[in-house]
Amino acid sequence: MNYDRVNSIQQHTLEKHLMISLIATVLNEGPNMHRLMRSLVAQTRLPDEIVIVDGGSRDDTVAILNSYADRLPLRVLVEPGCNISEGRNRAIAAAAGDIIAVTDAGVVVDPHWFERIIQPLLTDPSCLMVGGFFTPDYTNTFERAMSATVLPLADEINPASFLPTSRSVAFRKSAWQAIEGYPEWLDFCEDLIFDLRVKLLAENGQGSIAFVPDALVAFRPRGSLRSFFKQYYLYARGDGKADLWRKRHAARYLTYLVALPVMLLLGWLVHPLLWLLLLPGAYLYLRQPYRRLSKLHPTSNSALSTLYSVLYIPLIRVVGDVAKMLGYPVGWWWRLRNHPPDWKHVRMLK
Repeated sequence: MNYDRVNSIQQHTLEKHLMISLIATVLNEGPNMHRLMRSLVAQTRLPDEIVIVDGGSRDDTVAILNSYADRLPLRVLVEPGCNISEGRNRAIAAAAGDIIAVTDAGVVVDPHWFERIIQPLLTDPSCLMVGGFFTPDYTNTFERAMSATVLPLADEINPASFLPTSRSVAFRKSAWQAIEGYPEWLDFCEDLIFDLRVKLLAENGQGSIAFVPDALVAFRPRGSLRSFFKQYYLYARGDGKADLWRKRHAARYLTYLVALPVMLLLGWLVHPLLWLLLLPGAYLYLRQPYRRLSKLHPTSNSALSTLYSVLYIPLIRVVGDVAKMLGYPVGWWWRLRNHPPDWKHVRMLK
C-alpha cells in the first residue's frame, strides 16, 4: 500500500471540510498597513477569508485596508473604542473559519508564513494551537541594539514552554471558545493569558501545542527609549493585572532596591575593590543581549556604529527594568480594586 498517497488523501479530505480564517486588530496603523498587506498578498497560500477589526482609527488605516479588497478575501469591521482583546474576539466571532490564524499590524509576514502556521492543525486533529516565531526587522543602530536586548533568538526557545505572541499564532476556533476567547478585561499581555489557558487545556489531555520556528514574521522593535519605556510599562502593568511572573518581578525589585544599593554602600564604606563584585552580576545581566548582538548583522560597517550598539544595550536594559518596576504595582493596584476573573480555570473541550 502507498501510505504516502493515503496520508495525502486523508489530509486533502480533512482540508476540504475546514475553513481557515486570518484575523487581526488595528488602530491608527496607517504607516504600517501597506507593509503587512503586501506581505499577505504575497503568501504562497491565502486564507479563505481575512477579518480585520479596526478600533476606531483616526488616520487612513481603514482606507488602506479597503484598497486591498480586490486582492484579498478581506472584510474590515470598524469597532470604535474596543481594546486589543475585544477586537480579536469580535474578528474571530465574525470569522467562519474552523482554524484561526492571527497576526498583527507592524509586522511583515514571510511568504510561507500562513501555509506553515496552519500545517500542524491540518495534519494533527489533536493539535490545539501552533506558535510561529519572529525575526527582528531593524533599520538602524539603536533598533539593532533594541532587538538584541528584547527579542530572543530561535536557539533560545524551548518548544515545550514557548508562549507565542499573537503576531504569529494559529489555533482551533473550538479552543478559543473553550477558554472564552481573549481576556477582554486585560488590555496588555492578553496573548500570554490566552496561551496559558490553551496550555491548561493541553495539560488536561485535551490536545497538543506545536511550535513551528520557520513560520516567521518580521517585527520592528521600538525606535526610541520613550516608546520602549511606555511599551514595557504597559506590559508590566498587564502582568500586575493578570498576576503574572511574581518571582521575576520580585527578583527585579530585590536586585535594584536591595542588592545593588548594598554593594555600592559596602564599596563606599569598606573598600572600593568590593565594587568589583558587581562585575559577575553585570556579566549575567548583559551576556544574552551581547550574544544576540553578535549574531545580528550591523546596519553599518563602521566601528562607531558597533560601539553605539554595545553602549545602548545596558541603557535599554535599565530603562526597561525601571518601566517594569513602575508598571507592575499599578497593575496590582488595579487588580485589588477590580477583582478580575481567575484565568487559571478553563472549561474542557466538548
